[in-house]
Amino acid sequence: MLPKRSYAALAALAVTAGALGGAQAATAGQGGGGAHGPGRGSAFQRTATYPVFENRPAGADAAEQTVAEISATSEDGRTLVYTDAAARRIGFLDISDAGRPEGLGTLSLKELGDAEDEPTSVTVVGQYVLVVVNTSASYTTPSGRLDVISLKTRTRVASHDLGGQPDSIALSKDKRYAAIAIENERDEEATPAGGEEGDLPQAPAGFVRIVDLKGSKPAAWTTREVALTEADGSALPVLAAAGIAAPTDPEPEYVSVNSRGQLALTLQENNGVVLIDLPTGRITKAFSAGTASVDGIDTVEDGVLDQTGSITDVPREPDAVGWIDDRYLATANEGDWKGGTRGWTVFDSRTGKVAWDAGNTFEHLAARYGLLNEDRSENKGTEPEGLAIATYGSTRYAFVGSERSNFVAVYDIDNPVKPVFRQLLPTTNGPEGLLPIASRGLLAVSSEEDDAEAGVRASVSLFRLGRGTPAQPSVVSAGSGDGTPIGWGALGALSAVPGRDDALYSVTDAAYDTTRVLTLDTSRTPAVITRELTVKDAAGRPVGYDAEGIHARPQGGFWLAVEGRTGAGNQLVRLDSKGVTRQVVTLPSDVAAGLGSQGFEGVTATTDARGHEVLWAALQREVKTDPAGVVRLGRYDVQAGTWSWYGYRLSTTTTDGDWIGLSEITVVGDRLAVIERDKLNGPAAKIKRIYTVPLPKSAAPAGRLPVLAKTLAHDVLPDLRATKGWTQEKLEGLAVAGDGHLYAITDNDGLDDSTGETVLLDLGRSRTALGRG
Repeated sequence: MLPKRSYAALAALAVTAGALGGAQAATAGQGGGGAHGPGRGSAFQRTATYPVFENRPAGADAAEQTVAEISATSEDGRTLVYTDAAARRIGFLDISDAGRPEGLGTLSLKELGDAEDEPTSVTVVGQYVLVVVNTSASYTTPSGRLDVISLKTRTRVASHDLGGQPDSIALSKDKRYAAIAIENERDEEATPAGGEEGDLPQAPAGFVRIVDLKGSKPAAWTTREVALTEADGSALPVLAAAGIAAPTDPEPEYVSVNSRGQLALTLQENNGVVLIDLPTGRITKAFSAGTASVDGIDTVEDGVLDQTGSITDVPREPDAVGWIDDRYLATANEGDWKGGTRGWTVFDSRTGKVAWDAGNTFEHLAARYGLLNEDRSENKGTEPEGLAIATYGSTRYAFVGSERSNFVAVYDIDNPVKPVFRQLLPTTNGPEGLLPIASRGLLAVSSEEDDAEAGVRASVSLFRLGRGTPAQPSVVSAGSGDGTPIGWGALGALSAVPGRDDALYSVTDAAYDTTRVLTLDTSRTPAVITRELTVKDAAGRPVGYDAEGIHARPQGGFWLAVEGRTGAGNQLVRLDSKGVTRQVVTLPSDVAAGLGSQGFEGVTATTDARGHEVLWAALQREVKTDPAGVVRLGRYDVQAGTWSWYGYRLSTTTTDGDWIGLSEITVVGDRLAVIERDKLNGPAAKIKRIYTVPLPKSAAPAGRLPVLAKTLAHDVLPDLRATKGWTQEKLEGLAVAGDGHLYAITDNDGLDDSTGETVLLDLGRSRTALGRG
């Protein structure tokens, strides 16, 4: 076997960044070469993922919604404070040890004001936490306050009325001023005169509130308003002249301050940026964020990762903004009601012109890393929402977060007009707050999606900049024939590639409407998807199978284990080498009648020297007529066309709503290896195991279900936990490659109720990994 190519060596796969507004492809790996940042000898490595429900108050239900949206740290970078709008509180974490965050409890805003008060943003200055709180009773009577909390005692020491509904807060570099975006957001169900539902204008207009942080007593701090409309409600000439949409109803979204005390303010719904001098409160410039046309993206929600669509003249509608230096600023163009260009932009603040635009490249990152959320293809795609700028050592980075594809992209922006992609960081769902802690070489990412029933929990993830190859992502894709990356996801099965030491096959499942067989090159780190083969029906038309298992035949072609929505829909499907369906094997009627929607989950085979092929297939759950806790392993003699069955006894669970099932089967020498797993994820996960049973040499007696003795061969849970991320539920693929290494992979469900992260584990030599060395 050739040695695996390292993280740095993948630089050879890079495609040069495109020019302004054009297409730009990322590297197939993470980056490479040099000595100062990701791709140049260093990278951000995930150190911990902390589910914030674990920091809930005593007696609170663990299933109640609790999130982490915007975060800040103490000046020593060791205490992290996050906003939890869902639970109406702020939380505190001890991150002194970046590998073991500890909950320090929460502070309820209900106790400081009203039960409906919600924090929208937070920052820290000296010994104080500044929390902006939305106290609005309605859209037409917006209100808010600034609470000043002692970081030491966690008591409120002062509160200031803001005169409107706040969104974000930022400090000046000299910590003399805080600036707050007072959004006074629109009602999406209201219809203004002459407009459509949700349109602007909807009074009252938003504005900026500046807090003068003069003196050591927060109660003595003063505030002043920077109006964004005239006193009579008409548009400011500077906004109207800049082409700001609906300038009589500006809705400030996000704020950032450069070293000269200049505030950059995004008006997301108005598609504009306003610059304000903080000391004087004077508006110095305003400009439209403009529109963009983007080609080579998925724009149709049809269950197919089709990157041939385009959007034309769409407003950017920027959300987060960050100063790169005192001249250039960057925006994350999430979009809102009319826009969203699926990327981010660098503007020259002197001219208000675009200096660089990501074009389709941010969306292509999602496709390349298996994170393209097809369900959002018709509605803003990846939705880049969060953005942060920071300098680590001698390198300046931009961090851009995808709300819908659950990642943060890291760029080297030492040259502000030529950002270079360096690394992708998988996160939990809805990364909202991006917090560089450069003094400690850390990045904190806080996420806002929390659904206990679906097993999706909000968290704070920590990453540390250091040398070496990050463990994740573990799979990326190369380019397809048209230059776009191969889009992928839902890899719930693995097979060795006959005749190759360093490759695996996988297959997509029902997350997509067209089934594809994908080839993974495991000689590289991360592994690279180099080829896609569309699966077709007998007539040669693309077909969608719920393929849960794959076996590559030494004699050519493949067997797929196809799970049905009902028992009768379960099939073993033989494909030729071009992916065309050549044979379909159904279940015996008595077995099919006893199955629900959880049927075939894996297929493997043996072929002797005479070409006699015997298939082995695993059912996920019990047939209703079988003994409780005993699931079937099917033996199908291809030549004879006959089925026989062996039993496998499942482990048990005591967790409400949980169940145990099988999710893969493969031949390993004289044994069958199976994956047995629960349906739990995150800190609740308990059973992610590989067991082996003897490989029967003949068919089981008719009418009997002999139970095979199982042996625990490998507990995969510690391997999943070692990634320091969210422990994935669906450990579903297993194969021994030609080099003898045992690989396992998780199914990301195409991001449906999942973080979207795919974990490919190289468990080492199979004889060692399975306890047979």
